[in-house]
Amino acid sequence: MRDLSLHLLDLAENSVRAGASLVTIRVKVDERKWITLQLEDDGCGMDEALLARVMSPFGTTRTTRKVGLGIPLMAQNARLTGGDITLQSEVGKGTVLTATLDGNSIDCLPLGDLAGTVVTLVTANPYSPDFLLECTSPQGSMSFDTREVRQVLGDVGLNEPEISVWMLESIREELQPIFGGVIL
Repeated sequence: MRDLSLHLLDLAENSVRAGASLVTIRVKVDERKWITLQLEDDGCGMDEALLARVMSPFGTTRTTRKVGLGIPLMAQNARLTGGDITLQSEVGKGTVLTATLDGNSIDCLPLGDLAGTVVTLVTANPYSPDFLLECTSPQGSMSFDTREVRQVLGDVGLNEPEISVWMLESIREELQPIFGGVIL
């Protein structure tokens, strides 16, 4: 993966496949430039056996291939910076993945196009699930919630071109003062 937002895209797709109705992505950068990425869903969750397997690149629930690299690669990238990853899950309740990374480390990937990642997730899944993005840094905080967008738009698919462009511009505008100049 070239950047952290691509990791989030890959991991959020797991949440979609798990039948989540809400996928929450939290990105926090503290004053020391430690980055916390959290992905929370209310999907089917994992039992203890699967939870232990998904940390290995050879553990996956997919039948189309025998490897699953999303979580192991995120763990590797976090650990390269001196950070780590935790994974909590309960069958029928969902999963929470939290990764911490030292943004000062030369090995820390750039955040990337977080707005583009969220809009890609939304437009690829225009009716369900809902996505909530919450971002915080010493410069401020923002949130973007597709449930609010759906409430205003009604039954319109969130993959309509005008809506996609508006979402992208809105998220980028809100992210700029929060992450602009804080991390690459």
